[in-house]
Amino acid sequence: MKYHRILFLAAALTSFASCAIDPVQEFEVEKPQSIAQYEYLNDYDALKTYVRPSASPDFKLGAALAASEFTAAGQVYALAKTNFHEMTAGNDMKYASVVGDKGDMNFDTVKGFVSAAEEAGMTVYGHTLAWHAQQNTKYLNSLIADKEIEIEEGATDVIVDAEFDYSTFDGWRYWTGYPYEGAPQTIAIVDGVLTVNNPEPTDAGSNWMFQYHVADGITWVAGRTYQITMMARATQESTFTLAAGTWGGQAADPVTVGTEWAEVTCKRTVGVDGKGFVMFQSGATPGTIEVQWLKVAHEEAKAVTFYTDLISNGDAEGDDCTNFISTHIGATNGPATIVAGAGKDGTRGFVVESAGGGVNSWDTQFFVYSNRPLEEGMKVKLAFDYRADVANGAESQAHAAPGGYIHWDGGAAFSFTTEWKHFEKIIVINSTVSPSGNFQTFAWNLDVGAPEAPVNKYYFDNIVLALEESGNKIPMTPAEKKEALTGAMNAWIKGMMEATAGKVSAWDAVNEAISGADTDGDGWYDLQHANGNASDFFWQDYLGDVDYVRTVIAAARENYTGTDPLKLFINDYNLESDWDQNKKLKSLIHWVEVWESDNVTKIDGLATQMHVSCYADEATMESKKAAVVEMFKLMAATGKLVKVSELDMGYVDADGNTVPTVSMTEEQHQAMADYYTFIVNAYFENVPAAQQYGITQWCITDASGELGTGWRGGEPVGLWDLGYNRKHTYAGFAAGLQGNN
Repeated sequence: MKYHRILFLAAALTSFASCAIDPVQEFEVEKPQSIAQYEYLNDYDALKTYVRPSASPDFKLGAALAASEFTAAGQVYALAKTNFHEMTAGNDMKYASVVGDKGDMNFDTVKGFVSAAEEAGMTVYGHTLAWHAQQNTKYLNSLIADKEIEIEEGATDVIVDAEFDYSTFDGWRYWTGYPYEGAPQTIAIVDGVLTVNNPEPTDAGSNWMFQYHVADGITWVAGRTYQITMMARATQESTFTLAAGTWGGQAADPVTVGTEWAEVTCKRTVGVDGKGFVMFQSGATPGTIEVQWLKVAHEEAKAVTFYTDLISNGDAEGDDCTNFISTHIGATNGPATIVAGAGKDGTRGFVVESAGGGVNSWDTQFFVYSNRPLEEGMKVKLAFDYRADVANGAESQAHAAPGGYIHWDGGAAFSFTTEWKHFEKIIVINSTVSPSGNFQTFAWNLDVGAPEAPVNKYYFDNIVLALEESGNKIPMTPAEKKEALTGAMNAWIKGMMEATAGKVSAWDAVNEAISGADTDGDGWYDLQHANGNASDFFWQDYLGDVDYVRTVIAAARENYTGTDPLKLFINDYNLESDWDQNKKLKSLIHWVEVWESDNVTKIDGLATQMHVSCYADEATMESKKAAVVEMFKLMAATGKLVKVSELDMGYVDADGNTVPTVSMTEEQHQAMADYYTFIVNAYFENVPAAQQYGITQWCITDASGELGTGWRGGEPVGLWDLGYNRKHTYAGFAAGLQGNN
């Protein structure tokens, strides 16, 4: 049986008479078996009409669409215009959608989206100014790439690849080939000299009939030209073949040795990578050849020596103590204490307090913790200023992580006086302090003389730990990277504000900054960081946890040109989390306090992404509901605007399985409707009217595709189905807006 379904869109389309869309559209579809259960929805008005302006005068009901879907002015556009006050672009106002590989910015789609919304009588909510995902990582990484070092054109360095001093050989150790029986040739070390004797030469041109390695274990690079130099002589001027390379390929040409000791040099360009040898072939050369030493080298463009920082905040002017740990009697290792006025010249400095006495000198310790392990052969510069209230010694140790003892001598012992002194030393890492390449911490025992160690305060400032490197490029310093990326962030926000021309007055200023882990033990979740994730770009890794958000907020306010007050939100997900008692939201509120502590930065609101599920399990559902209510109470208590930025919903059955749309029952659809009513009611009941910015439904229709594809693919996330039919969830949402239970 078929029936005709009418989309009630006339009101939505009257202003688009020029578009090829009929005021009333008619479709022929299969009539659902339970159509009677849905016929009541025909009596519902547009969704936004259920918002009570008297109770919530500034509330905005929003929807999200791709900009292209909205500007196409099709059916989904009509649904959005008819039922919602405000639009959010799903992706088109994000960094990667606008910024090209060379930093060029194309705002055409943004401008078209804002104009279409304006024509439809709708506002736009900006999403998003700053995020770690959907960034142009190619361009951003290019801004902080290693810098080319200016070196005089043509200048080179000679790099020695291998040296062989035959006086150190206790006998001949390399391969020798005698291709014919009764070969009279000999090779020996005589008085510290490689001595090759060939009393019976082979036929002319048959050098290969007596061949031998004079050096082995050399790493060759294909295409590189090597200079091979030896101190050599022969009983008569001798020309033979010198080959360099591997058994997979050698570069072989003649070389001539005279009768007097002299340096003999030749060049060979090898064609195969790998470990290999230098080989003489002298079967046709009569007499004796002697070699004292042989050296293999190559030229590279001249390199310079530079230092790469292994720690940050060594001057204690910031708050980051990742690289500085201390401990004292009765306390475990934790972030060192920074005190204003305790540094050299009255600046901020690190202070370690000792209770005195104790059992061991290590009862009070200070640690400088490198960002990377220090391996054998590395050369580091360690420097710092130091003093104490009472003169005392300091024992130096090598640790892995702080407290992970390796060796009693870290190579950096010194003694405190009551006056500021400076320590500076170049330290070559050896196998004693880094037996497994795991040395990462310089540690100092400060209770020297225990149990007679004095009650004391130890002061450190201007700490430097840097790795000596060389090359033709030099890494940018953290300060240089911060400056470059601050400029890029300011340029991006300025461009977006100019493109939107003051018509977008509310923004997700920063998106998803908070992690779900407290690694420093301060009781709050940390900000998210890259931690090996190369596909995204975490601005906070370079701008800093505090300055990251402050930079975004400042740039937005400086460049906004609208007449309506600018409203800047911090947007995040899992704020309604029941598994950690809303700890992510509590952490976000803490971080907002940190960001605003400069009394300059102003954050207007908190936005919660609610990508929730309705659960068949009753206990689970009650736990989720309680966490939703607590979330709104906590957000309201801040006094800031509260927005539900991305609301959508799926369904999870009693076995914990996500239910696809095609398998949903009427009972499950109705349960989802009831949960929508609960969420929307909870918002209005717990958020004062003056703080109610609005709710944005993230998915107008159900998601197409299969489970696990796209955004919640195959799930019943919409208020309309894929045929643009209203669902029970539409009624549930309307009931919440109306204040009905």
